[in-house]
Amino acid sequence: MDRSATAAGGGPGDGARADGAGGRERPTGTPAPGDRAVARRLTAEIWIVLGLSLGKSAVYAVVSLVAKLTAGPPLAEQTTTLNPSRSPRPYLDLTYQLLSIGFALLPVALALYLLSAHGRSAVRRIGLDGARPWRDLGVGVGLAALIGIPGLGLYVVGRAIGITVEVQAAALNAAWWTVPVLILAALQNALLEEVIAVGYLMERLRELRWGTPAIIAASALLRGSYHLYQGWGAFVGNVVMGVVFAEYYRRRRRVMPLVVAHTTIDVVAFVGYALLPDAWLEAIGVT
Repeated sequence: MDRSATAAGGGPGDGARADGAGGRERPTGTPAPGDRAVARRLTAEIWIVLGLSLGKSAVYAVVSLVAKLTAGPPLAEQTTTLNPSRSPRPYLDLTYQLLSIGFALLPVALALYLLSAHGRSAVRRIGLDGARPWRDLGVGVGLAALIGIPGLGLYVVGRAIGITVEVQAAALNAAWWTVPVLILAALQNALLEEVIAVGYLMERLRELRWGTPAIIAASALLRGSYHLYQGWGAFVGNVVMGVVFAEYYRRRRRVMPLVVAHTTIDVVAFVGYALLPDAWLEAIGVT
């Protein structure tokens, strides 16, 4: 954050000075904020953004895990459902689904807005642009395979040893819009998680002068925490995914390949669950 202050370009008697951090004006004689004040403001901003998005999800996930652990049956005998139907009336269900997806993306808009302060382009800053579409697509698909295939194996192992609940990845009623909505839900998850847990959080922690290991750990542990409702296996798997994705972002400063990878993983999970025969799903322990 630019904390310098320069004289405003107006004539005598303007009575204001321009803050170098984007041209905003402040009264003449007001001192520029110090490092501590800037750090406090950034820290508060991070908590607000997370409290409206993934941090809130993490708190609910912890409560959900505690509820499951104290419910009586072991985790292996419990289930969690993703993408449930919200109404037996198809078009009302579609309306609810689209509203849920749209409102879930508002924290993404907020994070990008905050990162774009002082006239900077947030999408270019975190590499969410379309500057390298084919390369981003290739890297994203490669990352999806790198994470998704071992992740499925970890899920099967977690179910076998009783540390992961049964995940029903899609419970939408069958309709013409079911697959498109599942694809949109996958894209929404990818944008929310990769923009906030990787791009936004890592940029802000870097501004707060956190060390690289601490930044990567924070991003990865956040990702794992809001998946705790699926059990300990999902927590471990998502922490590993978080480390890989955070390290890629540290090296390349591009979120777009991560969005592609995450969307691909979720589309395979959601649409595959909705379309694959029950016998196939039973073979991997997801029904």
